[in-house]
Amino acid sequence: MKDTFSALSDPTRRAILRLLRRGSRTAGEIADEFELSKPTLSHHFRVLEAAGLVRSEKRGTSVVFTLQTNVLEDAAAELLELAGKTPAASSHKKKVRS
Repeated sequence: MKDTFSALSDPTRRAILRLLRRGSRTAGEIADEFELSKPTLSHHFRVLEAAGLVRSEKRGTSVVFTLQTNVLEDAAAELLELAGKTPAASSHKKKVRS
């Protein structure tokens, strides 16, 4: 989960995820939307993939990225549980020792 929140902390990576929310894109299509160098974009792709937020697939000479919504849903559920906003938070309270 730490990798997920770390990946989400960057505004460029969040913008990439918003773009992928509309559907899978090649690395080139994503690059066309940003004024960043290829090495910088590659770094963002690696961070997002390591966090499980995107999946990449080689198709011919292109790499296609797909958003993995289940990881975002898990992160959102974790935050809601911490805030006490879900039924799960009240149904399985754990004793915490100080």
